Amino acid sequence: MSTKVVIKQSTYFDSVSLMSLSTKANQIEGVEQAVIAMGTDMNKEVLKNVGLLTPELEAAKTSDLMIVVKAATDELCESALIAIEELFKKKGGSKSATEIKYSTIDSAAASIPEANLAVISVNGAFAAREARKALENDLHVMLFSDNVSIEEEIALKQFAHEKGLLMMGPDCGTAIIGNVALCFGNAVRKGNIGIVGASGTGSQEVSVRIHDFGGGITQLIGTGGRDLSEQVGGIMMLDGIKALEEDEATKVIVLISKPPAPSVQEKVLAQVKNSKKPVVVYFIGGDEAAVVQAGGHFAKTSKEAAIKAVVLAGANEDELNKRALNWPLIEEVRAKLTPEQKYVRGLFCGGTLCDEAMYLAMEKYEDVYSNIQKKADYMLKNIHESKAHTYLDMGDDDFTNGKPHPMIDPSSRIARFLEEAKDPSVGVILMDFILGFGSHEDPVGVMLPAIIEAKDQAAKEGRHLEILGYVLGTDLDTPNFDEQVKKLMDAGVTIASSSTNAGLLAREFVAKGE
Repeated sequence: MSTKVVIKQSTYFDSVSLMSLSTKANQIEGVEQAVIAMGTDMNKEVLKNVGLLTPELEAAKTSDLMIVVKAATDELCESALIAIEELFKKKGGSKSATEIKYSTIDSAAASIPEANLAVISVNGAFAAREARKALENDLHVMLFSDNVSIEEEIALKQFAHEKGLLMMGPDCGTAIIGNVALCFGNAVRKGNIGIVGASGTGSQEVSVRIHDFGGGITQLIGTGGRDLSEQVGGIMMLDGIKALEEDEATKVIVLISKPPAPSVQEKVLAQVKNSKKPVVVYFIGGDEAAVVQAGGHFAKTSKEAAIKAVVLAGANEDELNKRALNWPLIEEVRAKLTPEQKYVRGLFCGGTLCDEAMYLAMEKYEDVYSNIQKKADYMLKNIHESKAHTYLDMGDDDFTNGKPHPMIDPSSRIARFLEEAKDPSVGVILMDFILGFGSHEDPVGVMLPAIIEAKDQAAKEGRHLEILGYVLGTDLDTPNFDEQVKKLMDAGVTIASSSTNAGLLAREFVAKGE
C-alpha cells in the first residue's frame, strides 16, 4: 500500500467545499482513502486515528491545505493526485467570468457598498475575528463555521445586538434571506410567514411543509444551535423575533428549537406575549401550557407547526391535504414482521428530524436510545452499537469529526445501514433524504445499491425488512423531488409524507397486537 502527501501552503478552502472535494476524491478509481482538509489540529487528529499522519503533515499550519491519498501502488496515488488537481480546476472554472475575489471583508465591503450581509465559512480559529470585521462594516452575519468558543459567540451577538444587526451562528447551517437560501436550504415560494430557527434541518422541514401546504416564507433566520443555552441566553432568537415583528411582509412568526434552557424559554415566551403578530412555537418536547399562557400557538410536531402557521396566515384548514396516517398500511406491515422484529433503527442526516422521530417513539416506548438522548440512562455508551430502538443523528460531531456531513457524503450512513439491516431484531429502518442547496446531488441514488442488497439478503433469510424513507424537499428543488421518491418506491421503500408522519409510522409499524 502506498501513501502520497501534498501540502499547499497558505491555500484556504472552506469546509463545505473541502467536504465535497473529499467525497469526489474517494470515488476516484483505485483510491483506498483520500483526505483533503486544512491543517488544523482536529484534522491532524483524524489523520492520526486512521494511520495517515506523517511528520510532514504534523508540521502543516492551519492555513495550509493537506491532500493525502492512499492506494495500492505509487502509480495509483500519482494518478489520483492528478485527478484531484482536476477537481480543484473544475471548482475554480465553474465561477462566473464576472465574479470578483476580495482578500478581506473590509475590501469587499468598500467595493460593494450595497451589500448588507456576509456569509462566513472559515477555519473556526479565525471565524470570530472575521465575523467581527463584518459587523464592524455594518453587515449582518451568517456564520457557518463551528469550533467557535461560547465566549466569542456571546461577545459577537452582544456586539451585533448593540448595532441592530443579525448575528446568525456560529454553526448556523440554514437561512433564507430575501428569498435566497444560504448554505443548506430548500427552494420555497415567497409568502408571509417568517421563521426563527435554532435548528437547521428543523427549519428546513417546517419551511418545506409550509410550501407543501400552499404557504410561503418571508425570511428564515438561523440562530446557531447554542443560542437558546443558558450561557448565550437566546440573544439571536430574541433579535430575530424583533426583526420579523418589524418586517411588514411577515404576518405570522414560527419559532423552532430543541428544548431551550428554562430561563431562556421564559425570556422568549415573554417576547411572544408582547408580540403583535401570531407566533407558533415548536420547541421539541416543549411545555405546551407555558406557550399557551404566553399567548403563543403551541406545536407538538413540525407538521403541526406548518399547519398552524399557514392557517394563521390565511389558509382554510379544511382544504389542506394533511396526509393522515395510513392505518391499513400499518396493519399490513405489522403482519409481515416476525415476533422477533421489535425494533426501529433511525439513521438520520438531520438532527432535528432525528429528535422529532425519537420523541414520538418515546411517547410509546421506554427503551429508546440515541447519541443525542437527553436522558442519561438512554444515551448510547458506544455510538457504534445500537440497542433496542435506536435513533442516530449521523450529522452530530460524534460521527462527523473530521469527516463530511452525511448530507454531503452519505458513505458512513451506508455502512451503518448495512450493519443494522443484518440484525434479526430490527423490523424498521427509518432514513431521511434531504434535497436542496448544499446537499448531495443524488442522496437517494447513492443509497439504492445498499437498500437493494439489504432487502435481498433479508428475503433470503426469510424475513421482511421494512425500510421507511422520508424525502425532505419541494417541487422546486434539485434534484427533482418526484424522481427521488420514485427511485425509493421502485426499490420497495415505503414513503412518508413528512418528518412527523415518518416518526409516527416507524413507531406504529413495530407495535404488535394493537
